[in-house]
Amino acid sequence: MAQGISAAQANKMLDAFARGTDFPGNAAVWVKLHTGDPGAAGTANAAGETTRQQGTWGAASGGANSNSADIVWTNVSTTETYSYISFWTASTAGTFLGSDDLAVAKAVTAGDTFTIAAGSQTMAITPVAA
Repeated sequence: MAQGISAAQANKMLDAFARGTDFPGNAAVWVKLHTGDPGAAGTANAAGETTRQQGTWGAASGGANSNSADIVWTNVSTTETYSYISFWTASTAGTFLGSDDLAVAKAVTAGDTFTIAAGSQTMAITPVAA
């Protein structure tokens, strides 16, 4: 799995769509950094910087939405290169929602600030073309 919605999240969405089951959504989405593909459970290649930051997302349009505010890690703990992120329901523990690659991998040095700029991280579900 290079990136995408977790199987559990996809199943909940499909059950809500096709079977009328409840899909409560997520109260918040937290973002975790990775140095490589997070894998199907979101736990592989975790960055040394373990703090998850809460993302703020705009309303979906055309089957996509993006972060509406910067997502910032200040004073990162480890010198490494971030190339993926994963999405979670909580700041620690929680449920894995999915993952995505960064448009460009970013090398950081311990003590740096790392920012995912507003509008630069997009989540999408491909709708039928008009």
